Formats: sequence, structure tokens, C-alpha cells
Amino acid sequence: MAQPNTARFGKFIVSLESADSPNVFVAPCGFTSKSLVMGKNLSEISIPDCNDPDLPIWLGRDVQTNTASITGEGVLAAESVPRWLAAYESTESVECQVEVQFSTGTLTFQGHFHLENWTLGAEQGGRVTANVSMQSDGEITGTWTPV
Repeated sequence: MAQPNTARFGKFIVSLESADSPNVFVAPCGFTSKSLVMGKNLSEISIPDCNDPDLPIWLGRDVQTNTASITGEGVLAAESVPRWLAAYESTESVECQVEVQFSTGTLTFQGHFHLENWTLGAEQGGRVTANVSMQSDGEITGTWTPV
């Protein structure tokens, strides 16, 4: 059996566009956990069997909307505070990029996201932590670039 090609934690990169340099993406420091969730909102309709109306009805589903969210948590790194603060204070969405780098290629998602939640916390004897939640604002594009 051949082993699958996988990517390590450091090759999953969540980046925000630089507030100072358009089209330059910077990965905020401090994440110890991060995720990208792609989703669809569906409508449902019952589709009966025309030849045998006594059979169970199957549901048909149609896509109404697409959505994406980014979450991350970890330590609050001073180096990342200005960018997170700017994203929080902005009423405009922020261009974001999520990359997964494999030895065989790179999977990239890119689009605009609003910083929905920026939660700072701490416990006695520990470090200050940060949790972020971002929601897509419009279309998110995904590309696979083989090496």
C-alpha cells in the first residue's frame, strides 16, 4: 500500500492581505490551531416516484448559497496585533488567503472575509490567547497548482 501525500501543520497557512501593501499576504503569528470551512446552504424538495407513489420519497437538494469561514486560535503574538486590530476596526472585509502546501502541489483559497470575532483571554499562570472567527464576503476561489 502506498502512503498518502499529506501536509504538516506549518504548511497550512492562513494569511491576511497587508494593510500597507496590496497583494502581499502575511500570516499572523501565534496560531496553534486553524481551519477553513467551506459550506453550502441547500434547499430541499420532495421528489416522488412517478411509477410507484407508495415508495419512500427521496429528497432533492439545490444549492442556494456558498459560504466559507476561517477560524484560528493560539497565543496572542504582539507582532500580529496591529493587523488583527485593523481588521477588527474596519467595516470593509479583508482579502485573505489559505494555502495547503504539499510536495505535489499547493491548494489555495482566496477571497474577502470579515473578522467576525476576535477573542482575547488568559488564565492564571498562562499566556494571553487569541481566538479569531472570519466569515466570507462574496466569492471564494479555490485553485490547485501542481508542482
